[in-house]
Amino acid sequence: MASKLSNGVPETGSGLIVSFGEMLIDFVPTVSGVSLAEAPGFVKAPGGAPANVAIAVSRLGGKASFVGKLGDDEFGRMLAGILEQYGVDGRGINFDQGARTALAFVTLRNDGEREFMFYRNPSADMLLRPDELNVELIRSAKVFHYGSISLIVEPCRSAHLKAMEVARDAGALLSYDPNLRLPLWPSPEEAREQIMSIWDKADVIKVSDVELEFLTKSDKIDDASALSLWHPNLKLLLVTLGDHGCRYYTKNFHGAVEAFHVKTVDTTGAGDAFVGALLCKVVDDQSILEDEARLRSVLKFANACGAITTTKKGAIPALPTEAEVVTLLKA
Repeated sequence: MASKLSNGVPETGSGLIVSFGEMLIDFVPTVSGVSLAEAPGFVKAPGGAPANVAIAVSRLGGKASFVGKLGDDEFGRMLAGILEQYGVDGRGINFDQGARTALAFVTLRNDGEREFMFYRNPSADMLLRPDELNVELIRSAKVFHYGSISLIVEPCRSAHLKAMEVARDAGALLSYDPNLRLPLWPSPEEAREQIMSIWDKADVIKVSDVELEFLTKSDKIDDASALSLWHPNLKLLLVTLGDHGCRYYTKNFHGAVEAFHVKTVDTTGAGDAFVGALLCKVVDDQSILEDEARLRSVLKFANACGAITTTKKGAIPALPTEAEVVTLLKA
């Protein structure tokens, strides 16, 4: 059995967690609570959910790698440099000479929630081809994590499906966070269909309360609604509920873990911090997913990671270290 930290949380594992998908630059207004048009200026913040997860893992002492495509431009090189700076293995990164790195303008409303406007026409991440994948790197993953944005267009969709297949054939745990961004999809129906097209391949799935409502076409956020998304091969289904914590479902048990209450500045990256924390605690010991007491302690740790991430602006600068999380757990 894996050893534990003093607070009862299993230690971070040393197995490789490979994150697949997009990395981009979020431009965030210098003033909160304004529309994009009203913003007097913007600060650039590196982002993209799969990249955030990779950095979250690395910040917690785990072993992370990122697979994706960036523009062969100043922003793309900057993003690759940020991954390196945070200790994420960049052997899975490709650069496209003909397309730019994706940009997103993100405004924070007064309640800390976000509105997006994307510049991808097409951006480099959408152009990753199956033959560009670092297959050896993907084969060495203990956990393979991905979202749904990479399913929107070809050739990236085919690259995504191939990478999943390679990881699964090599015995990796498949982790899926759909990370719904409706403005990027041709229609809500297409988004729902494509997100669900790979649903039954995942071992671990994390959805937010908003995504649960979207996927089930219901305004109910309850056990019946969550379990309507269950599939027979699933090991763990998680529903994150913002400042109400999270709910967890397995074949044999289900329950809820309360949130930590902090002064929220920006919710960007909180879900990615939560996912990264969970993955780096189970990467070497998947039996945690079948042991309710240990799973609850990991989810409490993951909730703490998510909470800390909301206390600063931007995702990556806010992702916590193990020591910061332990301090919050003790408090």
